[in-house]
Amino acid sequence: MNKAIFLDRDGTLIDEFGYLRMMEDLRFTPRAAEALRIFQNLGYLNIVITNQSAVARGLLSPKALRKIHNRLKAMAKEEDSTIHDIFFCPHLPEGRVAPFNVDCDCRKPKTGLLHQAAAKHHLDLQQSILIGDKKTDLELGRNAMIRTVLVLTGYGKQTSEEWNEPIETFSNLYEFAKAMERRL
Repeated sequence: MNKAIFLDRDGTLIDEFGYLRMMEDLRFTPRAAEALRIFQNLGYLNIVITNQSAVARGLLSPKALRKIHNRLKAMAKEEDSTIHDIFFCPHLPEGRVAPFNVDCDCRKPKTGLLHQAAAKHHLDLQQSILIGDKKTDLELGRNAMIRTVLVLTGYGKQTSEEWNEPIETFSNLYEFAKAMERRL
């Protein structure tokens, strides 16, 4: 069985822009590509788990979202790191665009995306780690009963003030990756 680092996209892996629609706004958070490389060297698959309701809201087409995700993977490769896969939820019950305006089991904090990734990549969720900056990320980790880490990029500082449970917290992905590397 494999193990994964599950990464939230916006605010954790890349800079937070609300609804990312412009390719030129696509930028890694500080030293995130180095963190991806460290995680991979430690034997983890780097898997992005992200809610993308911009599709259901009619702000972004599925094709445009695929282009953004392909560019994100290419950016990682340019930095000698790897994003092994990206799982996204395009749904939002109150969205404007069918068939994406439905309730689903994949929208974080529900665990559907984690289970899809686990099935596809033969993952042991108990050996995997989820990293995010929002309450929905932390709730997803709790719902899936896996180790969860909060980063203070994106909405992380606000989330740390609102979250009332103990949580491992790091300033960014790179600082967490370095801490993992030091533990070896």
